[in-house]
Amino acid sequence: MFRDMYNSVMDSSVNPLRNFPKIVRFQIMWILAYMWSAVFCIWAGLVSYVGFSIAAHTVLLVGIFFTTEVFRRAKKNHIVTYDQLFKDPKVGCARYDDVWGG
Repeated sequence: MFRDMYNSVMDSSVNPLRNFPKIVRFQIMWILAYMWSAVFCIWAGLVSYVGFSIAAHTVLLVGIFFTTEVFRRAKKNHIVTYDQLFKDPKVGCARYDDVWGG
């Protein structure tokens, strides 16, 4: 099974390049080999940045979720302001004349 999978990619007499002349198959396989070497080298280099990327995305997502929650609560009037804490619900004005309760 694994040998067949390997041959279907790596053996130019079995893979879709089999219809080309041998020299063209060699050139295309050579280009693909260098391309995949570059891909894996770039990928390996980027793995070292994964911690920074995770932290940056976490900060971004927390900011988005916080903003969404603030907007959701504001839409439902669940945000209590300082003035609303001291407002008499029956009359609609302040409970006390000053902050010290005098």
